[in-house]
Amino acid sequence: MADLTASELSTIRENLHRIPELALHEERTSAYLRKLIAKWQVPFMEVRGVETVPTAILVRLQGTEGNRTIGYRTDIDALPVTERTGLPFASTIPGQMHACGHDVHMTVALGILYHFTQTQPRDNMIFFFQPAEENDYGGKRVYETGVFSGKWRPDEFYGLHDNPQLPAGQIASRMGTLFAGTTEIHLKITGVSGHAAFPHEAKDALVAAAAFVMQVQTVVSRNVDPVRGGVVTIGDLHAGTIGNVIAGSAQLDGTIRAFRQQDIEMMQKRVRAIADGVAATYDVQADLKLIQGGYMPVENAPEQTADLIDFMRNDPQTDFADIAPAMTGEDFGYLLQQFPGTMVWLGVGDPEHTLHSDQMSPNEDALLPGVGALTRFLAHRMQM
Repeated sequence: MADLTASELSTIRENLHRIPELALHEERTSAYLRKLIAKWQVPFMEVRGVETVPTAILVRLQGTEGNRTIGYRTDIDALPVTERTGLPFASTIPGQMHACGHDVHMTVALGILYHFTQTQPRDNMIFFFQPAEENDYGGKRVYETGVFSGKWRPDEFYGLHDNPQLPAGQIASRMGTLFAGTTEIHLKITGVSGHAAFPHEAKDALVAAAAFVMQVQTVVSRNVDPVRGGVVTIGDLHAGTIGNVIAGSAQLDGTIRAFRQQDIEMMQKRVRAIADGVAATYDVQADLKLIQGGYMPVENAPEQTADLIDFMRNDPQTDFADIAPAMTGEDFGYLLQQFPGTMVWLGVGDPEHTLHSDQMSPNEDALLPGVGALTRFLAHRMQM
């Protein structure tokens, strides 16, 4: 038998869904993956880890011809979300959930890997089980160790992200940028607290924070080409302790998102200028950290993407759709800066819930079509 069955894929996915773990702490997940992969050991398979990122796993399959190396990446971490799906295989770890569908991502990757252990690939293959996609930019961390060198260097890289808004099993992608690049905003404003009755003796950090929030709303509306778009969102603000005390400090956290790296860098400069201006205007200290890490725009490479779209459109077993770019972020963008490749959406048919929802429940009918479509495409690439 050359492929895992729908039932076997569901079992794997449900086992992974039970043990969601946060970025760089995916010990149980990594152990489960290693145990499963070890069962599929074949003479042309090699498995290795990464000393400084110990939950990462790389699997290499030697091809029958081995003229080049094709890479496939999946992320393995989860989110700090308390699950409310009521599923019989719900998370067993309090406050943690595969609310972004990385359990689906891993299952599809394992299905593809299993196929090529049973049918030795023509080209070499690298499967990268990557920690820390949700934060701490695991792809960049692993790349910077130098592990992708020599026989472990892929000539091209592929990956997917599940999409609850698309029908289960549908593949969708596009030429050019698929996902936005992102930058974390972390701003600490320090003033001087005081009695509400004597504002002239204090330096109000809350007022300064409010001014910053309002001013950054102009970054996109007055600086970014409206045809391209962008996002600056401040989603978290904490200041003060009680209504009759002027706040001496404030903490703000948010995100910058855009489809072009040049726009992201311009938006970073504008946010920094606003923070400096607020500090001067309100006589407070503003300590701003902007962290992009590995969250670059996911830019699909022209050659590989054109071939993928052509293949998927003409494959009678695949339901393929063109799709518009999305402001979601994905650190696979960093790897696509280093290697040509493509990312696709896999529909998982849960339109009532969004990614990161505590009730998101992917339809497992997506697993077998997802494995099949990508397995057939990768086999096709080996004929190029």
